[in-house]
Amino acid sequence: MAEEALQSQLAPLRERIDTLDEQILTLLNQRAQAALQVGDIKKRLDTEGPILKPDREAAIVRRLQRANYGPIPESAVAAIWGQIISTCRGLESVLTVAFLGPQGSFSEQAAFEHFGHAINGLRCESFDEVFRAVEAGQAGVGMVPVENSTEGAVNRSLDLLLNSSLKVLGERTIRIHHNLLTRTGGLEDVSRVLGHPQALAQCQAWLSRNHPRLERVPVASNAEAARLASEDPACAAIAGDAAAAAWGLSAVASGIQDDPQNQTRFLAVGPQDAGPTGYDKTSLILAVPNRAGAVYEMLAPLSAHGVSMTRFESRPARTGQWEYYFYVDLLGHREDASVSQALAELRQQVAFFKVLGSYPRQ
Repeated sequence: MAEEALQSQLAPLRERIDTLDEQILTLLNQRAQAALQVGDIKKRLDTEGPILKPDREAAIVRRLQRANYGPIPESAVAAIWGQIISTCRGLESVLTVAFLGPQGSFSEQAAFEHFGHAINGLRCESFDEVFRAVEAGQAGVGMVPVENSTEGAVNRSLDLLLNSSLKVLGERTIRIHHNLLTRTGGLEDVSRVLGHPQALAQCQAWLSRNHPRLERVPVASNAEAARLASEDPACAAIAGDAAAAAWGLSAVASGIQDDPQNQTRFLAVGPQDAGPTGYDKTSLILAVPNRAGAVYEMLAPLSAHGVSMTRFESRPARTGQWEYYFYVDLLGHREDASVSQALAELRQQVAFFKVLGSYPRQ
């Protein structure tokens, strides 16, 4: 009787859900048709530009988050509409995104979270190859890690940003959850553990405490570590859940990162600029003469115009003169009046000035 009573109460609610699902599907297809019509108009008027519009896509999500009255959380609104936007974008033209591979890497995860799953993933063997693929037009955009909350800057990415013509057009921060993985889920016959150098560093205390005998071997990516471990029973890998699933590995231990709040920030890079949304960041590279007070003077225009700085990272200029490049993130878009004025003054007084890009904040 209790089961019958339960089913009688659930039945109308399930029917309601089915009806709503059909209505949602109808509206999604109507939205897709409208997006295709936008593309057709652009073609007829010969005003086609990049299929990716980071500022427009970010504005859509933020408007819906402001209109949301729950119970769906804002983060879910972003995830749901990110995929809707990705699907509609893909109907017009599938975006190719380059990132460090192979399958199952954290870079792949960041690309899917940022651009949605309706993309063509181009898996690359190095960060250099990611930049080359975008510069050569083999990919529309690339996704590279730039800093980790435990280990700091990803130096190769910083060097590539310095020398590339590509612009930063988005950011994505993801939680990094490391596992110790093997083919069997055990460590019999395992003599070495493979991982990206950053991952090995992020897990060094755990490894020293629990498995000090394992030789630590750096490889190009955690996903590559997982691939190699899937082929060699003497190898364990440090990698995430996606890599474990992709390469058929089992966890010896989960969550082995030394910092439970471990996060990595990725930047999306491409040939285009992102317009202002009202909630943006601007990234710069600066250098100053090697003299007393130069760094203080460099920062003065930001203070004078009320521009907040969220990141300040130094990197040797490799000139042999103890000179440095400074990687700076500011709140605001370079077209904002206060940021524009501060940048104009900065440009006049520094030895090197490069705007990497203005883009929507995550």
